[in-house]
Amino acid sequence: MADHITEIAVFGGGCFWCTEAVFKMLKGVKSVMPGYAGGKAEDATYEKVSTGNTGHCEATKVEYDPDEISFDDLLTVFFASHDPTTLNRQGNDVGPQYRSAVFYTTPEQKTATEKIIKEIDASASGKPVVTEVVPLEKFYEAENYHQDYYAKNKEKSYCVAVINPKLKKVKEHFAALLNKNNI
Repeated sequence: MADHITEIAVFGGGCFWCTEAVFKMLKGVKSVMPGYAGGKAEDATYEKVSTGNTGHCEATKVEYDPDEISFDDLLTVFFASHDPTTLNRQGNDVGPQYRSAVFYTTPEQKTATEKIIKEIDASASGKPVVTEVVPLEKFYEAENYHQDYYAKNKEKSYCVAVINPKLKKVKEHFAALLNKNNI
């Protein structure tokens, strides 16, 4: 049996601890890596990116099997699990490093993202989506201590107060997309 071909999607949805934990719950997701994308600085570290001066944002690279989960499904979960209408902010995390962004890797991803943004904007929510839609130029992996943060630190206050409610919402609204082994 041949291996399934995987695709890459990269999302910035505030703190990458949150987006990593959300995407790890989904079926068809083969790997999730927190990191940095979207800036002009030649390298990216947490220390540098957290200043807000590198142009990078905290991002999550998702490797997925499109035969098991579609990019549209990933987008739907992404937009439902953070606030795409707040500029450079998710809750108490403030600064350009926490902006909402989709770093597309194919023209189809760009088209799909622009389509869902138009649909959200046309809904009765009132506030326009400010999610950046730009090509992925480079992705920098986050430091080891950021990887799999939620799984290693579920009892920490940030995980309890911020990540747990996001995961609960995803479990309630997207049960059909969950990987039953990862929840």
